[in-house]
Amino acid sequence: MAKEINDTEDSKMPLLDHLIELRSRLIWALAGFVVCFFIAFYFAEHVFAFLVRPLADLMETRDEARMIFTALHEAFFTYVKVAFFTAAFVSFPLIASQIWLFVAPGLYRNEKRAFLPFLVATPVLFFMGGALVYYFIFPLAWEFFLDFQTTGGEGLLPIQVEPKVDQYLSLVMQLIFAFGLGFELPVFLMLLAKAGIVTADGLADKRRYAIVGVFVFAAILTPPDVISQIGLAIPIILLYEVSILGARMMEKRREERAMADEERDAAED
Repeated sequence: MAKEINDTEDSKMPLLDHLIELRSRLIWALAGFVVCFFIAFYFAEHVFAFLVRPLADLMETRDEARMIFTALHEAFFTYVKVAFFTAAFVSFPLIASQIWLFVAPGLYRNEKRAFLPFLVATPVLFFMGGALVYYFIFPLAWEFFLDFQTTGGEGLLPIQVEPKVDQYLSLVMQLIFAFGLGFELPVFLMLLAKAGIVTADGLADKRRYAIVGVFVFAAILTPPDVISQIGLAIPIILLYEVSILGARMMEKRREERAMADEERDAAED
């Protein structure tokens, strides 16, 4: 009876060790995020000014161009949101490394080599999507929206835009998130191909449905303007084609390894 109790306690130890390890990794990740949050909040005004720059460049010729807030707490909570998003982006490498350090001991060496590139590619592709929307889509979309301003005339009042700080931040983060998430498509599809869930031929056959789905995705996550929707849809379609090529190369390497293993087994026999 005592032996059975000891065996049970021994069997529980690995799970307990894993839970302790998980708690340690979560504490490090949370601590890193909190530190980044307070640093980001200190620089939140500068970060927000950077996000506003594409709009400011288009409105600099207008007299008394400004942004407004209509609630006393609106500007403060806008800076809190800026700090949160900035901290999430800056601390992602630390959070990802903690996840990797927790998961990696349970993986084989070949699994580590297979998974690590996807972990590295995730923030890089998200950053590329954010850079595309900031430097290319924002100027075009903001100019499109600003064209709806009117100077007024006899019997008419002018229509002038005065963006609210919280609404502008929400729109900016919505677009950055949409483009960043869309650029993660190759990582998602390559992981599915690596697991054998999808194939290059299957992705190619479903190309028409994928294109329709991409435009639906772009229409849902972007403002109702053609510039943002097309600007998001076209890069994702191109990334879909890149994913097909990557899956094909992955299948070719898998076949070559299988043939090499068969030849080695035949030689040993």
